[in-house]
Amino acid sequence: MSFEWKGVFPALLTPFTQDDKLDLAMFEKNLAAQLEAGVNGIIIGGSLGEASTITEKEKEELTEFSVEYLNGRIPVIVNIAESRTSDAIQQAANVRKWGADGIMLLPPMRYKTDDRETIHFFKAVAHSTSLPIMIYNNPVDYKIDTRPDMFDELVGCKNVTALKESSRDVTNLIRMKNRFGDRFKILCGVDTLAMEELCLGADGWVAGLVCAFPRETVAIYKLVKAGRIDEAAKIYRWFMPLLELDIHPKLVQYIKLAATQTRIGSEYVRAPRLILEGEERERILKVITDGISKRPYL
Repeated sequence: MSFEWKGVFPALLTPFTQDDKLDLAMFEKNLAAQLEAGVNGIIIGGSLGEASTITEKEKEELTEFSVEYLNGRIPVIVNIAESRTSDAIQQAANVRKWGADGIMLLPPMRYKTDDRETIHFFKAVAHSTSLPIMIYNNPVDYKIDTRPDMFDELVGCKNVTALKESSRDVTNLIRMKNRFGDRFKILCGVDTLAMEELCLGADGWVAGLVCAFPRETVAIYKLVKAGRIDEAAKIYRWFMPLLELDIHPKLVQYIKLAATQTRIGSEYVRAPRLILEGEERERILKVITDGISKRPYL
């Protein structure tokens, strides 16, 4: 499937049942809500999808389910986050076999590679597959910064076509556009900077709170791209307390609680994560319920 890295790409949650199995019925419910809202693609097995704890078999199940359910309407992207280069290459082969349309690729996990090693890793995976690849830069959480100058060596990899920019340095977007023009599509990966980066020319938004509020997320994107900034800003200001749930170490628990409250998700997480309780749960729940009570009419 040919597609563009443009628009809203939800980093989907992985729903579980109370006995720690995949909850495909809830997954389908959320997929349906995303599709109805008008998202432009989905991403499976990212940070929000609990990539570090789902098994390869579960990732396969989620991917094949999505491919069949979506039936070519929007692309299915699968995240690759591996420690060994050989494992990442094998995952790229698996992703293609499962029928996915593209890859989101993190630098190596656990070992902090230097620039040469990071580029070698990306090239090795890119050369092993024909699927389009979006590099995921998130030095805040994953400690490796894939800076704009490093993309000089990735220009020759024709299937490295996009960057998910999560460094929280908005000027990286400008540096990438100044350096490469439209060679690499840039997608904002931080919910609390999304409107700013879209206004500065970002091509898309890899979103988190979209898992609970798909219509509002898509509305902001479409309004910004239509030049209707004041209307987008009004929704964005309402959304901000909720978007801040995306930049906390417990973003999975927080956003799963939000999706539960909007009836398109459940709270169950996989250990070592635990369901929120006590004062913390009440505090986050208040942010969510306050947001829902003031939810804008679209």
